[in-house]
Amino acid sequence: MPITQNAPGALRHETPGASYYEALEPLLERVSKPIQYVGGELNSTVKDWHCGGHGPSGEDLTVRWALMYPDAYEVGVPNQGMMILYEVLNEQPFALAERTYSVWADMEEQLRAAGLPQLTVDGHRAVRDFDLFGISFSTELGYTNLLAALDLAGIPLHAADRGEDDPIVVMGGHASFNPEPMADFVDCAIVGDGEEAVLRATELVRAWKAAGRPGGRDGILLRLAQTGGVYVPSLYAVTYGPDGQIEAVTPTAPGVPERVSKHTVMDLDAWPYPKQPLVPLAESVHERMSVEIFRGCTRGCRFCQAGMITRPVRERSITGIGEMVERGLAATGFEEVGLLSLSSADHTEIGDITRGLADRYEGTQTGLSLPSTRVDAFNIDLANELTRNGRRSGLTFAPEGGSERIRKVINKMVTEEDLIKTVAAAYGAGWRQVKLYFMCGLPTETDEDVLQIAELAKRVIETGRQVSGRKDIRCTVSIGGFVPKAHTPFQWASQLSPEDTDARLAKLRESIRSDKRFGSSIGFRYHDGEPGQVEGLLSRGDRRVGRVIEAVYRDGGRMDGWSEHFSYDRWMRCADVALAGTGVDVGWYTQRERDEDEVLPWDHIDSGLDKQWLWDDWQDALNLNEVDDCRWTPCFECGVCPQMGTTIETGPTGRKLLPLSVANPGTAALRAASVGVPSAVGGEGAGMRVSTDDGSDA
Repeated sequence: MPITQNAPGALRHETPGASYYEALEPLLERVSKPIQYVGGELNSTVKDWHCGGHGPSGEDLTVRWALMYPDAYEVGVPNQGMMILYEVLNEQPFALAERTYSVWADMEEQLRAAGLPQLTVDGHRAVRDFDLFGISFSTELGYTNLLAALDLAGIPLHAADRGEDDPIVVMGGHASFNPEPMADFVDCAIVGDGEEAVLRATELVRAWKAAGRPGGRDGILLRLAQTGGVYVPSLYAVTYGPDGQIEAVTPTAPGVPERVSKHTVMDLDAWPYPKQPLVPLAESVHERMSVEIFRGCTRGCRFCQAGMITRPVRERSITGIGEMVERGLAATGFEEVGLLSLSSADHTEIGDITRGLADRYEGTQTGLSLPSTRVDAFNIDLANELTRNGRRSGLTFAPEGGSERIRKVINKMVTEEDLIKTVAAAYGAGWRQVKLYFMCGLPTETDEDVLQIAELAKRVIETGRQVSGRKDIRCTVSIGGFVPKAHTPFQWASQLSPEDTDARLAKLRESIRSDKRFGSSIGFRYHDGEPGQVEGLLSRGDRRVGRVIEAVYRDGGRMDGWSEHFSYDRWMRCADVALAGTGVDVGWYTQRERDEDEVLPWDHIDSGLDKQWLWDDWQDALNLNEVDDCRWTPCFECGVCPQMGTTIETGPTGRKLLPLSVANPGTAALRAASVGVPSAVGGEGAGMRVSTDDGSDA
């Protein structure tokens, strides 16, 4: 396909949607990990550019999405959310979706030198040729990566500068619950669950195309905004007071709502995605097939944005989970299955699920992994059953706070005795290593609260030695910095400075290392306070913070989620310049406690949570009052269910997972007779192995 020089340094195909692979291929030998740009993974899809056909007057009726996870391929390719949207869209006969990821600096340099744009990995098509460019932000530290992709794609950075031929840039993911820092760069944001939302947006774009694109770019953005579930920043005006605080966020077009509602998928069994999970060609951060067993959490941890914004709890049925596991393993060849959720052990039928899967795949190489386990949800008998004939790796628990006082503040209703009993059971049953996750910088925290982490870890080691009779007991303490997030009770809280965070962690490290009896058995891992300060700026910032993001990007900022690429000095230097004359600075956004009546930058984004309830829970935190989980107690009136027209959906269903195949024909016949189904003979293997130490999924 011929390529023309459309602008200085920018090659463009004469035919939109054509592949650039021939031009890309010579560059692959000049970059590291070239396989991440090749595509062609098992279960990937490349559809015809005109799969949706044309209208009676020749209108192009195909709706095309370029979906981006704004990080490296190895991080983005196993992302469940992106895989789900990719498959949901490609199932539609009139739509197509392809994937793109952030490119490393060496590839960016090669692409720019060759005049090549940001490409998809599926069809190697130019991102700028698509109708919609959807980006899923699970963390705010990916913002500069989007600007790099836009610039490389040849799409103007600012939404206001885009023309009729530029894609609609759509923001999604957890970070979209405060889209204001990216308001200058995205055309719209979809908040909440994406499965139904992207289909609704696709239908609107298709109808707009069929009608002759009335109103042009502004016309489709208005249509999207008027649904009440898509936020279009350009259709809202923000005014500020003399003190720097927001005075009001006001719609500026007819039919545009004052508040934009999140999307909530209720029947997870009706959305059994991904049905055909992608199998990466290159090594990725998760080498497994994953199934989301439920969505949402009502534990009420006050720091946890994911738990708050994904309410209510919606469980996938035990049979639905079994069908997804069966289909996913057959489609991928993976030997490990991850059962994912915010707190997987809280599924009302988790015992039957894990026991049923263990029985079903006994005698095979299939393994099972669970996310970080709550101390009060750990069941030693269940864990022992799951590790039968398999490996026994470490266990991860997340007390979050070192002292019981601070755990009351964050509503983590776990006592020290709960933890000691749990680790005693684990060490007594043969485990040798436990990982404990905590946070530093929580509201009202003192040095003493953090130093209690060391005492807790020492007691864990002492307990393990006593119950096991062994000296090779290990405990790893992992510390993350607390960052206040939108739509949580801590959204009003001040954030600890990087200097104070590092000083507090230094005292903790010294307390652990100086103990001659236990110190050598305790590992200590932590992140310094600087990245958390930038994350805090982005997570609670308003539109003025967009200037900082752009300045950092233009100064070379990329891949800020990677420690070797993150530069705190760059962020602070750019913030000083970008915020000059505004009356606000980084500390104003991060280290300032908010008042009850302050208009917050995300107040016009409706997560379903009642703001007064969040404030009352913030006051409960300061008064050390705990709140129970509403799954098993009366409603606490957080507002989600009545406002969103939803309800908590939990079991039990009373159903069981029937075995598909087993290793022993005699056993198969006995089981078949007991359940009244034909028997099947499986293969040989070491049995099902289970890991419960994968805290990265928590």
